[in-house]
Amino acid sequence: MSRRIRDISQRLHPGLPVWPGDTTFVQARTWRMEDGSPVNVSALTLSTHSGAHADAPLHYAQGASDIAGVDLDPYVGECLVVDARGAGRLIEVGDIPPLQGAERVLFRTFERFPQEQWAGETTALAPGTIEWLAGQGVRLVGIDGPSIDPQDSKDMLAHKTVLKHDLRVLEGLVLDGVEEGRYELIALPLPIVGGDASPVRAVLRDLA
Repeated sequence: MSRRIRDISQRLHPGLPVWPGDTTFVQARTWRMEDGSPVNVSALTLSTHSGAHADAPLHYAQGASDIAGVDLDPYVGECLVVDARGAGRLIEVGDIPPLQGAERVLFRTFERFPQEQWAGETTALAPGTIEWLAGQGVRLVGIDGPSIDPQDSKDMLAHKTVLKHDLRVLEGLVLDGVEEGRYELIALPLPIVGGDASPVRAVLRDLA
């Protein structure tokens, strides 16, 4: 029996909500079959942080690794999805169930993911929570919000804590309808040389 696959990626399309001031998503057809071309070909303009994406250390540390240079192993494997919808502004250690050895932890904070508009206030991760997760052996954290830091953060303490412990980060996941529990995560970034991030096609597969 095949294991169920849940797509937890955002669909990329014109009008995709992006961080205020960031590059909007544009798709333009460059070759058209209706104009006599044997194929259709498109050009894309988008932010490296469009939709569901993986941050590279370069995003928050000058001279750190780009997304093409990161190890892919953290992006594939068993993960724990945590329902943190009641956490408030910051997810604290007390909001997290027993990890039982999980090396990848994803946090659901939205009742319903805002597919068509930007959410101005979102739940983020407390730096102390990241410290604790790293101490438990976690190698990747993910969230359905646009950032592991609050949107008004100036010190980026959550990202700095991730950098300190060399954790990988996924943001902008769509976890609507995903129950708290364990799954297999597959969310590979593109090898963009010099990239500070990369969109991912993120999926969860049932373990059995």
